[in-house]
Formats: sequence, C-alpha cells, structure tokens
Amino acid sequence: MSVRSDLHQHYVQVCQNLGQPENPFIAHVLQEADKNDEIIWTKGFTLKIAGNSHLVPVQRVTDDNLQVLVSVLHTAAFVTGLDLRYNVLTDAGAKTMATFLQENSSLRYLNLMFNNIGTSGAELIAKALHGNETLLHMRMTGNKIGEKGGMFFASMLQINSTLEKLDLGDCDIGVRCLTATATALNQNKSVKAINLNRPLLFSQEEETTVHLALMLKNNSSLVELHLCKHEMKDFGVERLCEALYENSSLRYLDLACNKITRDGVKFLGRLLKWNQTLQILDLNANRIENDGAIYLSEALALYNRTLQALSVVSNNISGKGLVALSDAMRTNTELSCIYIWGNKFDEATCMAFSELIQMGRLKLNCTDVEPYEVDGHIYLAELSHGLQKHYYWTPSYWAVTKKDANASLAIAAVSEY
Repeated sequence: MSVRSDLHQHYVQVCQNLGQPENPFIAHVLQEADKNDEIIWTKGFTLKIAGNSHLVPVQRVTDDNLQVLVSVLHTAAFVTGLDLRYNVLTDAGAKTMATFLQENSSLRYLNLMFNNIGTSGAELIAKALHGNETLLHMRMTGNKIGEKGGMFFASMLQINSTLEKLDLGDCDIGVRCLTATATALNQNKSVKAINLNRPLLFSQEEETTVHLALMLKNNSSLVELHLCKHEMKDFGVERLCEALYENSSLRYLDLACNKITRDGVKFLGRLLKWNQTLQILDLNANRIENDGAIYLSEALALYNRTLQALSVVSNNISGKGLVALSDAMRTNTELSCIYIWGNKFDEATCMAFSELIQMGRLKLNCTDVEPYEVDGHIYLAELSHGLQKHYYWTPSYWAVTKKDANASLAIAAVSEY
C-alpha cells in the first residue's frame, strides 16, 4: 500500500490523538479509497460518505466525526470531492467545514444536501467561500438555512469568482434572497448553474420572476436555471420568454411544478421558434393541456432544431396533444428525450409512441413509457426515467452515465462536477 493515500491508517491515528471513537462507515469508505491508490492520485477522487447508502451499514456522520475527517483530508490533496449528503451535520459541523474550505486548495465538489445546517452554519460556509478559489460545485439542498442564510450566499456570489454550480433548492429561501441572488448574477460571470427550487413565497405578484427575467437579459454565462415550485403563472413565463430573446447562453430551463397553462406555453412556443440555445425544457406538473402541447409541437416540428429533451409529465394532456408531440418527433431529429407519463393516454397515443419506439426514433432510456400488448391492444407502461431521476438520490453502486436521467448539467455539461 502506497503511503501517498493511506487514508484509513491516518484516520485511525487522528481518532486516537483526538480521543474520538471511529465511525465504521467512514473507516470503510477510506479503506475502499486506499485500494484505488494509483487512480485517485493521478485523477482526483470524490469521497462518497452519503448517509443514505444501502450497500453497507451506515453510521451517519456527526459534527465530531467531521472534525476528525477534515484533519485527515488536510494532507490528502488528491481528494477533490466530498459527498456528505443525508448525514446529521449541524451548524457546529458547518463551522468545521468553513475552516476547511478556507485552508483547502484542492476540493472542487462539496455536497452537504439534507443535513441539519441552519442560518449560522450557512453564514460560516458562505463567508468561507469569499476567499476560496477552488470549489466549483456546492450543494446545500434541503438544509433549512432560511431567508437570512440564503442572503449570505447571495452576498458571496458578489465576491466569489470561481464557483460554477450552486444548489439552494428546498432551503426555505424567500423573496429577499431570490431578489439579491438575481442582482448578484447580473455581475457574476462564473456561475453556470443555479438551483432555486421551492422558495417560501407569500405573494402572488411574481416579483421574483420579474427580477430573474431581468437578470437573464444581462447574464451571458448562466447555462442552467431551476425555478421549480415558484408559484409561477402565465405572467411570469411571459417575462422569462421576453428575457430569453436577448439571452444566448441558457441551455436548461426548469419550470416544473408551477401554475403554467396553455396561455403561458404559447409564449414558450413562440420563443422556441426563434431560440437556438435551449436544449432542455422541463414543464413537469403544470397544466398546459392539449393546446399547450400543440403550441410546443408546432414549434418543434417546423422551426426549432436545438431542443434535445422535453418533459410534459402530468400536464392534463390527452390524445390530440400527445399525438401532436409524437408527430413533431418524426420530423425533428434533434429532440431525443421526451417524458409524457401522468397524462391521458388514448389508443392513438399508445400507438403513436409505440411506433416511435419500435422504429428506433425514441429509445427507452430517453422516455418514461414502454409499450405492451394485451388482447391485440397497445398500452403504455411507466418507466422510472426522467430529468429529475437523480436529483435527490444517486446510486452508490454504479456511475450515472445516462445523460437523459441526470437532473444537472447532463446533456449540456459544464464540468465533471
């Protein structure tokens, strides 16, 4: 065993020095990492210490465990990623991590999603990123940092010029944080992907959407934008579309779980006739109905040759609209991924998508339906595929290689992290 990456032995020694008991899950992960010494030394390595792993017995990482772990990682420059999702880290653990970020010069990916970090922990981590020049991807997803905690990250975006991807989804941020983030992104040239899903909004006036739309007019670096569960209606979609006529960088737009109707999709249809940048459009769980599907299909069949993935899951679309989308795929060879489950399938719909799959135009790993036959009739069964498949959960036992199943910059990648 090379001494260059004897992480486990170092971990045992630090535990003894600090008088801390060993965490068997951390010990197991470090032992596995040591087995790949030559690979991680040359290419870098992500330590996956996810508390939701089902492969081995998991003892979730505590604040004290993290203190020991970062002591080990101080001398492990080949560790370029750290996955600590679904553990029990609190603001005390955030303080340890903030100190580590200030001193570390090799970490490029940090995943802290769904721990117990609050406002004060968010402040410490965000301020640590003021001077950090190596971290590219930060996930705070599901930590209840609130409005104040989100404001610290918005302020960080005015200073940090390295971070490329930031996820603040499910963090209970609000109007002030969204507005401040949009303002920061007017000037920030490094952020390429941001997730602002499920804020806590107490207004129906969509002022946050207006601010984000104004940002898109000025920002030329943002590639991916997630605005899921923003209570967005047709007015907000119209503002975003107006902005996107002046934007030539955005490739992934997530508008899932909003209140968009056929009238809002009419603006998206017009945009797609002109836009040559968008590659992924997620309209999952809105209410675009047949008319909205037809607006999209007209744009895709006759004009747009850029969009690669479209999700219209659970949009109250019936046969007429779904068949129109299938017809668009026959003429548009660029659209390769389409997700339609949760709508109203009739016999014509089942036949249309069955033919697309049988002729090889639509691959099963690029859609969420699979045809089957009973008594001479074709039906569609659900497949567990979709643009959000691996947002909350990523398998530990194999690498996610299917670009269509990843919620992040999978089709339009920025970097590995």
